[in-house]
Amino acid sequence: MGSNKSKRKLDVVVISDIHLGTYGCHAKELLKYLKSINPQIVILNGDIIDIWQFSKRYWPKSHMKVIKYLIGWVSQGKKVYYITGNHDEMLRKFVGFELGSLLIKNKVVLELDEKKAWFFHGDVFDVTMQHSKWLAKLGAVGYDTLILINKAVNYFSSLIGKEKISLSKKIKDSVKTAVKFINNFEETAIKIAIDNKYDYVVCGHIHQPALKEIETNNGSVFYLNSGDWIENLTALEYSEKEWKLYKYNDKHYKKEEAIEHKENDILDKTSKEIFGELVADFNFKS
Repeated sequence: MGSNKSKRKLDVVVISDIHLGTYGCHAKELLKYLKSINPQIVILNGDIIDIWQFSKRYWPKSHMKVIKYLIGWVSQGKKVYYITGNHDEMLRKFVGFELGSLLIKNKVVLELDEKKAWFFHGDVFDVTMQHSKWLAKLGAVGYDTLILINKAVNYFSSLIGKEKISLSKKIKDSVKTAVKFINNFEETAIKIAIDNKYDYVVCGHIHQPALKEIETNNGSVFYLNSGDWIENLTALEYSEKEWKLYKYNDKHYKKEEAIEHKENDILDKTSKEIFGELVADFNFKS
């Protein structure tokens, strides 16, 4: 894993909506980011593995390397909270499970420098998830297809010197119901956080990175969303009593790529044991 001395030290890192096992997942970029940081606490805030769309036909080495690296953190003793999301909801029957420093939770409340932070995925606020799960799953397949089309569009755009675009972001920004849903999601999270006197509320789910202080008649709270590793390639970082929204930039990693040694693709014994126990009870089907 390399020396931790050259890595950026963080008290907490929050990563969500990676969607490992889908075509839209930017696993290679995520791995570069993970290798550049040295967090004390890791919050995996839902939809890490996309069990909804999991297929044995598509599980690239880059996706396995992300799993391997996260397991390596667990074997090092870093506190890793895996908070369940809707795409990995199968894990909810394992809530409370602990293996070394890994804990599976539905939500987590931590005290950070005498302030309370509430972490959860956020799909509990999604009416579609509660009442029309089949529709939500259909939408997930459509979203993944849109991402594939977007990749092709951006490939040809780059050939003619045009900037990359995000088709899904354009749709979200232009469709009033999508904008309203995001606003309602944030308002609900903020209201509950203020009612419970949390200082920070940290979500995922809507793939909309955010870091903002909200004041209402009932109080104030910092609302944070870690975004995703499909379109935005973002994470939340907490260090020196301050939250920052990280945005991946490929240019920062070019120098590292030039000197990076070829990695061993075989999991070490500790990683094998941990990963084996995690998936032993799961029956993934194509």
